[in-house]
Amino acid sequence: MDDNVRTIRDIFYEREERSLSARAFLTRNTRGREFYCEPCCNRTEFQRDRDRIIHSKSFRRLMHKTQVFLLPAGEHYRTRLTHTLEVAQIARIIARALMLNEDLCEAGALGHDLGHTPFGHAGERVMQKCFSEDFTHYKQSLRVVEKLENDGDGLNLTWEVRDAIVNHTGDNTAATLEGAVMRFADRIAYINHDIDDACRAGILSVSDIPKPLRDILGETHSGRINTMVTSVIEASFDSDRISMTPEISEATDELRAFLFENVYVNSAAKKEEKKAMLLLESLFEYFTANPDRMHGIYLAELEYESVERCVCDFISSMTDRYAINLYKEIFIPSIWQTPNEI
Repeated sequence: MDDNVRTIRDIFYEREERSLSARAFLTRNTRGREFYCEPCCNRTEFQRDRDRIIHSKSFRRLMHKTQVFLLPAGEHYRTRLTHTLEVAQIARIIARALMLNEDLCEAGALGHDLGHTPFGHAGERVMQKCFSEDFTHYKQSLRVVEKLENDGDGLNLTWEVRDAIVNHTGDNTAATLEGAVMRFADRIAYINHDIDDACRAGILSVSDIPKPLRDILGETHSGRINTMVTSVIEASFDSDRISMTPEISEATDELRAFLFENVYVNSAAKKEEKKAMLLLESLFEYFTANPDRMHGIYLAELEYESVERCVCDFISSMTDRYAINLYKEIFIPSIWQTPNEI
């Protein structure tokens, strides 16, 4: 397209400059991608990143990865995919209210858990034991978008989206306010939907939540989310940092600690966790000894990565059911039956 022709992308850039806060990150100021590609005339760079993530294989696999409950029989429990969508929605609500860049928030949120292992954080602990103490799902998410997706070419996302992905949790802080919004959106999402799922499973009832926390945060799922989101907006509206108001922040931390004690550790939701961890440890040991049994990029990267690194990438990419079926195929003998035998 002629450089002098005004594009839809240019209109979006102009709209950002007119409508966003002076604290917002403008898309035209992106540090860009690792590898050059021709800009799209109809989308900004962050909108393009969002679309690349949504169309990736690792994004689709999130629908079969554990959030808290391993392979639940019910159809309404959260998966890693539905968690991701809830994070993206909350991030956009906050970004819109603060007049920040919604597209940057959305792209980062949609990509933040692409590197999550099967069986949730139990799988993460197995990779820390078998591969490296430094393994984290957020670093693996960055590795997915930079190196593993698209048959080893990565998604070639913008610097700001990659920064938001790798800094959505952990010790480091994102370089943009939009990336910082994601950290709060992630916590607001999982605290509240994990309560909802735990109540559905009969592990908790709302009345089990300490009354002082219910009085502050709300009695209902939507009420608690609204309280927390409003708190972030109020605390951050005229600030150069993203935060919560002190009272809501303290109550949110206490509610999270309550969940760790009553749901995330030693609850009925975790009764299969040790089996899942042993399963992944067995797969790691098997593929380390038999790396040629891997396939695709995980086999190809053996040319320039250690066997352990490749096996970690392979196992981290698996869905829960793929890991279980692969374990059965490798370790569980099939019953012999003659063709004419009933």
